[in-house]
Amino acid sequence: MPLQKLQLRPGVNRESTTLANEGTWFEMDKVRFRSGYPEKLGGWTLDGGSADATLQPPAGSFWGVCRSLWNWITLDGLNLMGLGTNLKYYIQQTAGGTFYDITPIRDTSTVASNAFTTVNGSTTVVVNDSGYGAQDGDFVTISGVGGAINGIPASALNREFRITYIDTSTYSIVVSSPATSSGTTGAADFEYQLSVGGEIATVGVGWGAGGWGGTTTISASTTLDGALSSSATTITVVSTTGFDAAGAIGINGEYITYSGKTGTTFTGCVRGVGSTARAYATGATVNQYSDASGWGEAASAGGVALQMRLWSQANYGQDLIINPRGGALYLWKVNANPNIYDRAVLLNSASPSPYDADTDCPEVCNAVAVSDSSRFVIAFGCNDYGSSEMDPLLIRWSDQEDYLTWAPQATNQAGSYRLSTGSGIVANLQTRQEILVWTDAAIYSMQYLGPPYVWGFQILGSNTSIAGPNAVATAANITYWMGLDKFYMYSGRVETLYCPLRQYIFGDINLQQQYQFFASTNEGFNEIWWFYCSASSTVIDRYVVYNHLEKIWSYGNLSRTAWLDSPLRDFPAAAGYDGQLIYHEDGVNDGTTNPPSPIEAYIQSADFNIGDGHNYGFVWRMIPDITFDGSFVNNPAVTITMRPRQNPGSNYGAAPSPEVISAQNYQGQRNYVVQQFTEIVYTRVRGRQMAFKIASDGLGVQWQLGVPSIDVRPDGRR
Repeated sequence: MPLQKLQLRPGVNRESTTLANEGTWFEMDKVRFRSGYPEKLGGWTLDGGSADATLQPPAGSFWGVCRSLWNWITLDGLNLMGLGTNLKYYIQQTAGGTFYDITPIRDTSTVASNAFTTVNGSTTVVVNDSGYGAQDGDFVTISGVGGAINGIPASALNREFRITYIDTSTYSIVVSSPATSSGTTGAADFEYQLSVGGEIATVGVGWGAGGWGGTTTISASTTLDGALSSSATTITVVSTTGFDAAGAIGINGEYITYSGKTGTTFTGCVRGVGSTARAYATGATVNQYSDASGWGEAASAGGVALQMRLWSQANYGQDLIINPRGGALYLWKVNANPNIYDRAVLLNSASPSPYDADTDCPEVCNAVAVSDSSRFVIAFGCNDYGSSEMDPLLIRWSDQEDYLTWAPQATNQAGSYRLSTGSGIVANLQTRQEILVWTDAAIYSMQYLGPPYVWGFQILGSNTSIAGPNAVATAANITYWMGLDKFYMYSGRVETLYCPLRQYIFGDINLQQQYQFFASTNEGFNEIWWFYCSASSTVIDRYVVYNHLEKIWSYGNLSRTAWLDSPLRDFPAAAGYDGQLIYHEDGVNDGTTNPPSPIEAYIQSADFNIGDGHNYGFVWRMIPDITFDGSFVNNPAVTITMRPRQNPGSNYGAAPSPEVISAQNYQGQRNYVVQQFTEIVYTRVRGRQMAFKIASDGLGVQWQLGVPSIDVRPDGRR
């Protein structure tokens, strides 16, 4: 028989069986399509910067899980990167530079006496600061300690710490030098940073759960071990481990305070605080706890559930306006004197800074943006004038070219508009001619009209969905986003984006974590990337890619938390877990490890018939077609596996299926271009159908597959 070319259609298709998808690709990981042919993804390297603080992060370069990246250049030519994590906000100057902590200060206090309690020989110090209002894991900077405190040098106390909550008046810190005596003494000044947020979303644990104001993490949980009456003063649970000695618990949203715990019993329970008292049957889950200040309040402490921290930010000229979702607006100004890396300051009338906004500046909002040409600061999902309650559908904007003026007057253009469709604003994106605004049920166009109406709003599509605030990206003037059950695109009209991976993605996805999902471009390869959580994962573990030029899809497994494709840096920047800033398409290896490790990549075809499929076929030789352009080793290699089977329902490997390792036979420079490295490979493969797989797991290997061929002989019907 003549040689049978394995010329498969570009892209991967998981919408049917492997045999029904004959002629295309079916499985893959860390492989993309370029000009229609599969190739291994480019590698990635670590940024290498470190935090500028006395309290260094436990791993990586910065504290927390980064959910937002922002890159811009100042008037003086500084190339700055903003990184918003669940714990802090950082500014980095140039790639590989220091990460400067600009997290806003939430509150300050001075304790004139008895500020510290020490125990002889211990490095744990109890801080006594009544009403400090922080929660477990918050950061505090101590200053003003004039001398040693019970043997602990002042230098060991005048620095930043992460606190461990004890009660509303005390918390503990760990210092570098142990105390040499016990007692309570000392005076100090305290700066409490913006309270930390959670890493992941937890659904259904009281006010603030879900995505509107961020989401929550569970500090401890247990289940009831008996009936619970509405008059009970004790609650027996499976375990009280991890709960404070006194505080509160939440049972399916109900708030219950308790004054003590003994064994597996909470004692002194008072029900119905902050909600209507209800009875719960055996097995109800105790899924949240906090102190007596209430669900989701900033002043609460101890085990209060943490809203998942998402940041939005936008440039006002060279300065930066930032917003922690569900929080206030903050301004960071590029300031050469005294320190370009001063902390961001609050934008409201009570702000102790020269940047005091008027009393109508939003106190709370879910996202902030600055309009491109008209330069309005816009707050999405915010409190109305004269109110402190968030309206998740309300949009407000400052006067043009003035982020301090928010009160509407006949002499300015400040104003507001409430959207009508949906229950809350989820996302917004500045595009070429308009700002697109997504609610959970519609997409709007927001366009500048000028006085007196200032901004006009038009519904572009209803009965739509969007996965999260960062699940949208624009490329070539077309906007793409991930919904809750499909993908969309907007090119002047809203359309469903065809995806041959729809069942694979949305059939195995954790929509409880949808606010973690995010999208970005990789314009060097004409790609839109989405990262999301599989059904069994609460962290990002998968990606899907749409090549908008060639209109083909690919997918794989990768953990990233944010991505920014900025022309101001040499490579696309991404954030990984453990405080890592990572540059993609740099090299061919995984540079997040030391030393770098190989990237394991593969792609496998759908089944195709060997010969006509009526008889068995015997594949006795293969002619590969692979290029190793871009490899960094002298002898790059891939593994080719031909996987036969007798019928679509049978297992692979029912007939001999040897792995065929192809390798070139030359000694040359590491960038030497090779088009043909192995002329022919002799095989022994017998079956009716076969899948073709190419994989690599070696250091320094880069490859692209062409059009291999197989030689098939008829081999009977059985």
